[in-house]
Amino acid sequence: MNRLMHMLQVEKPIIQAPMAGGITTIELVKASMNEGILGSLASGYLSPGVLEEQILAVSRHSRHPFQVNLFVPHEGAQPTFMHVEEWKERIPYSEEAEPFTTLDEQWDDFNRKVDLIIKHHVPMCSFTFHVPPEKAVKQLKQAGCLLMGTASTPEEAILMEEAGMDMVCVQGSEAGGHRASFLETDGDSSIGLMSLIPETVDAVSIPVIAAGGIKDRRAVEAAFILGACGVQVGTPFLLCKESGTPLPHRQRIMEAHSSDTRITSLFSGKQARGIVNRWMLDQEKYEKSSLSYPYQNTLTKPMRKVASESCDPSFMSLWAGQGIGSMKSSTTVSEVVYSLWDHEIKR
Repeated sequence: MNRLMHMLQVEKPIIQAPMAGGITTIELVKASMNEGILGSLASGYLSPGVLEEQILAVSRHSRHPFQVNLFVPHEGAQPTFMHVEEWKERIPYSEEAEPFTTLDEQWDDFNRKVDLIIKHHVPMCSFTFHVPPEKAVKQLKQAGCLLMGTASTPEEAILMEEAGMDMVCVQGSEAGGHRASFLETDGDSSIGLMSLIPETVDAVSIPVIAAGGIKDRRAVEAAFILGACGVQVGTPFLLCKESGTPLPHRQRIMEAHSSDTRITSLFSGKQARGIVNRWMLDQEKYEKSSLSYPYQNTLTKPMRKVASESCDPSFMSLWAGQGIGSMKSSTTVSEVVYSLWDHEIKR
């Protein structure tokens, strides 16, 4: 049993990535727990009430541990009225978008979810998009909750350790979905996992979990050789029958090659890796003028919803990592875990 397995009390040092927006279902988390890996609830776009329902459903299912992932609010650039109106003209169905949430409302949502994690004795909580506030860290630690930060550079990982995280998940540039980056850099913060793991292991003393492009046992082996204590896996679970991945999203994954993905901020205002589609191509020249998160995300939400309901992948956020080239058929959580972990290898 390695360091991470001992801390998490799991049979395999694998974390099912929390994928927000409906992809992470209760069934996906339950199946992950059944396979001896850490299941993850994605609270990002859930109301506190729905999150509580999910926590209770997962808790009643098994004594095995699971985690809840939280988005950490952060004050971004406030768009001007004219800038917002320009994007409303470009984005289909934007007139149906909900009002923008204030930073105070985002923090209220965050704090209510922290309270739920404490109330229901959730064994682990992870954070994405920024360093969590000291008050929340203190409250969760006093409740006996393990904490994990997410970082895309060694410098971000150091800040996570200094903030009191018990472990850090480092996200390589290969990863699908939103980038974890929160520090400004002079160059490109999208560091490949092969460079990111050893640099981070040398920079921090807490366990390092690797994420990004991990799709089979070879990748898991490589992560361990480079110094990681565990892996967090997302994209391979997208085709699982237990996931909530929409049908057109599934079909595009099975058709696509690794070279068909790129990072974009056109859907949410935050950089995220997904399969290139019509929206990304049509709006490419406006990429650098995207509204900051969550403003862009709010305006594109109706467009993405209509596209999903009409099975039109042209205007959906088809998040996926660079490992999709070998994903050509539907699968199950059990099959994915088996493809990742060799039971004969001891860590």
